[in-house]
Amino acid sequence: MKILIIGATGAIGKIVTPALAQKHEVITAGRNSGDIQVDISSADSIKAMFNLVKNIDACVCVAGDSHTGDLATLTEENLNLGIKNKLIGQANLVLIGQNYLNDNGSFTLTSGKMGDKPIKNAAGKAIVNGGINSFMMAASLEMPRGLRINVVSPSKISDIPVNDLIDGYLKSIENGTNGEIIKINY
Repeated sequence: MKILIIGATGAIGKIVTPALAQKHEVITAGRNSGDIQVDISSADSIKAMFNLVKNIDACVCVAGDSHTGDLATLTEENLNLGIKNKLIGQANLVLIGQNYLNDNGSFTLTSGKMGDKPIKNAAGKAIVNGGINSFMMAASLEMPRGLRINVVSPSKISDIPVNDLIDGYLKSIENGTNGEIIKINY
């Protein structure tokens, strides 16, 4: 299987990418590193990436920033960091990428525990992660050509057993799962 991983050098990417590369052909993409450069906050950059990479069976996104901070100091600018980068960026990967992925391919997006179980100082993360989850559930009902879409929603990376995290991404990519929020270590 040929897998495109966006954010391969980030905290999750450093864990998941080598595991996927053991069984699959992996192409990495990132803002400043990887086989291909991409800025997921830009639809033009996403289109350019998909025009360079051909015959993709799976697109995995483990990239995207969002704001952490208390509600009293949360601003529209803080919210827009996560909305433009992590939420709209991942939605655009699907909206644009559905025209490029091979038939029966899959998208795996990444949200986070704050979308379901927020804590104090996490409203910026909650809105973004909840939005990713909702987008995926709705999109899974309309994916063309047998394409699938899932979200891996981990808790804090440092608290998760590495194998649990890897298994979540493998489940989304390899098991025919569609429309599922794969919760890791809640």
